[in-house]
Amino acid sequence: MPVFGQSLDLGGFAGLGEDEARVRLEQEGPNELPAQKKRSLLAIVLEVVREPMFIMLIVAGSLYLTLGETGDALMLLGFVFVVMAITMVQERRTEGALDALRDLSSPRALAIRGGVHSRIAGRDVVRGDILVLAEGDRVPADAILRRGINLSVDESLLTGESAPVRKGASASASDLERPGGEDLFSLFSGTLVTAGQGIAEVVSTGVRSELGKIGRALQQVKPEATLLQKDTGRMVRIFALVGVAASVLVVVAYAVTRGGGPSVWKHGLLAGITMAMSILPEEIPVVLTIFLALGAWRISRNRVLTRRMPAVETLGKTTVLCVDKTGTLTVNRMTLKRIVAGSHSMVLTPEATQLPEELHALLEHAVLASARDPFDPMERALHLAGDRVLGQTDHLHPDWALIRAYPLSPGLAAVSQAWRRGQNSELIIASKGAPEAIADLCHMSAEQRAEMVRQVATLASEGLRVLGVARGISNDGKLPDSHGDLALELVGLLGFEDPLRPTVPAAVAECRTAGIRVVMITGDYAATAQSIARQAGLANYDSVITGPELKTMSDADLATRARDVGVFARVLPEQKLRIVNALKANREVVAMTGDGVNDAPALKAAHIGIAMGGRGTDVAREAAALVLLDDDFASIVVAIRLGRRIFDNIRKAIAFTFAVHVPIAGLSMVPAFFAGWPLLLLPTHIVFLELIIDPSCSLVFEAEAAEANVMKRPPRGPKDRLFSLGTVGLAVLQGLTVLAVCLGVFLVSHRSHPPEAARALTFAALVAAFVVVLLANRSSTRTIIGGLRSPNIALWCVLGGTVVLLPLVLLLPFAQRIFHFAPIRAGELVFSIVAGLACVLWFDLLKLGKQWTRFARAPKML
Repeated sequence: MPVFGQSLDLGGFAGLGEDEARVRLEQEGPNELPAQKKRSLLAIVLEVVREPMFIMLIVAGSLYLTLGETGDALMLLGFVFVVMAITMVQERRTEGALDALRDLSSPRALAIRGGVHSRIAGRDVVRGDILVLAEGDRVPADAILRRGINLSVDESLLTGESAPVRKGASASASDLERPGGEDLFSLFSGTLVTAGQGIAEVVSTGVRSELGKIGRALQQVKPEATLLQKDTGRMVRIFALVGVAASVLVVVAYAVTRGGGPSVWKHGLLAGITMAMSILPEEIPVVLTIFLALGAWRISRNRVLTRRMPAVETLGKTTVLCVDKTGTLTVNRMTLKRIVAGSHSMVLTPEATQLPEELHALLEHAVLASARDPFDPMERALHLAGDRVLGQTDHLHPDWALIRAYPLSPGLAAVSQAWRRGQNSELIIASKGAPEAIADLCHMSAEQRAEMVRQVATLASEGLRVLGVARGISNDGKLPDSHGDLALELVGLLGFEDPLRPTVPAAVAECRTAGIRVVMITGDYAATAQSIARQAGLANYDSVITGPELKTMSDADLATRARDVGVFARVLPEQKLRIVNALKANREVVAMTGDGVNDAPALKAAHIGIAMGGRGTDVAREAAALVLLDDDFASIVVAIRLGRRIFDNIRKAIAFTFAVHVPIAGLSMVPAFFAGWPLLLLPTHIVFLELIIDPSCSLVFEAEAAEANVMKRPPRGPKDRLFSLGTVGLAVLQGLTVLAVCLGVFLVSHRSHPPEAARALTFAALVAAFVVVLLANRSSTRTIIGGLRSPNIALWCVLGGTVVLLPLVLLLPFAQRIFHFAPIRAGELVFSIVAGLACVLWFDLLKLGKQWTRFARAPKML
């Protein structure tokens, strides 16, 4: 605000000489965060090659190359290059976060060097520099305020507090205090001056600043591998061992049962390669890659950007959602909420356009005590409220002249301004500030102070920030030199709030229904945090741990307390990281939202970091796995719902993959042990079957709608794996049923048909069974007929392609030669297809049984 009759004294500060500044810059380095060492392209390639998740792609592609299937090999191996590109993007994420920190910590600075004021680059600021700060400046380095007038700073990037804090000067201090609190002399890199002027001495730059400490923490936090990646790696090892053993066994068994010889061993090797192809479900890594990529695309359509693909799957098992208050649950904009003058009180709603006459003077003098063109968020809130409810009255005075302003001081946290109306010598004085400061200016009695304290406590219990307002008149136009000598009377109290986002309560309620606990972590005061938590509907909002309490706790104590706490208040940046780690120690799957620099390390450490894209800093966005593009907390719920749907569909696709590979492997292995049996499946058959399996896995299941109960069930447990015993066991049972039916068809047809015809009939039964398995696994609750009512264009494309291609393969002479088939009669073909279609209908009966059980257990209405 303008300060009349008082200006900042710049005398006595010569600053560093240019030579000394240059020496310190060389010795201590630039005022920025160091760049992270970049890995070479070769190192990234080697890391991808070692990833278990993609070993299957490489092995499958190599097998296709040995069989001459160059197109399929290039397709599979091409996914490796896609993964390399994704990994390179991931490698730049932390680097990008550090770049954002460097940009934030290196604004331009006005420094005094050799007695001369000069504007220098923020990266050139060194320890010992004297800085001149004014309203709107970004503080370029950690410093101590040596002289100041009415200086207030927004430290929300470090503390999470939405309101600026007042600063006091110190001529002798040498060590910084912690961020947060009023009348402290410490200034921190990256924070914003919202009011006043000051002269500060730099004490820390670059990595030694508070921002630098956050940057170091961000470098040291390594994202954990998701359970999906771990499960896939485990399955790769299992399939690799089983595939090698089974292939060797088939080669040896085929040769031994047929008497050996070069020709026999050649066919045995072909059988072994076919066995390797059949037992190796190369669809799994393809499914994971495509599902997560398309899932990220679907989530982006709901205004959520995915920066780390595995987070899409992890969303579905989130058990704790940690949220920052300022800018996440709230709109990060101070508004005037309560007006109290004596016995008169009013809640000021956004729709209000007028005030009772008894409250006019209170808001009138609050506006008069503010700057005309304010930068301070509370003064902006006062002007907005005044324009809205006093605009049609004579209580706003744009024509009055400001004669003098008394700024805040460490001993008196209030601002007073004296105005002259017209040519009258009379002066109107308006003051606002901390209630205790206003009480001093009004020279209140003990009884009056007690009544004010009671009213302030009532407002503070609602989570409001309270200012007192006073007024006075100087009839002769004379003003005292000392601020404390003004003769004023109390007008009333004002309560400000950073309001809750309107969509938050419903989003929190849906999280509760889905079994997700929402925990607030904020740098704000406990009373304010509890009020917002209560309005948002957070559970256990009355259970609070403050930063000072947390500092005295061991990690084990914190992990124990964190199980039931709903609010963490007055929390420092490094403590947010401790809280996330404590929740993870409790085996919680932690998602964390945030928008400030102070959130970045915890965002990266959480299983899922969710940054606010609109108000969020670049640092938070770069460190997070997900970014809410519209800053709407409710979008998190949509993302979680989609995450659960994606995991469900991945599980369905994997179950289908297991179910169809069991009969393929069985039909490849069994004939090797019987000398009179022909090979039932050849590499060409495997390629044809992949035309059904691949699009089914990657397109049909990915497009499936969410189950009806997707947000009415608790999150998946830590032990609820993608490749769980129940999922794999049921899929294997389906596959064994298909294998038994196909072997039955072969045994029946082999008695009276040549091997090629028996192979054709068996193949027809296998394809028909695959179609039924596909339809049966679309839903864990709906039957095949019920599922057909749910639209899925990809499903009808696969079914249509199968209906067209299967008759062509079985009936065209050219195709018969390629597939080693013989002509078959229509009746025999119908028998094989019906047998295949009927083989897994028991799975639908199982679903109906579960539905009947749930119905029987449900409470009955009288």
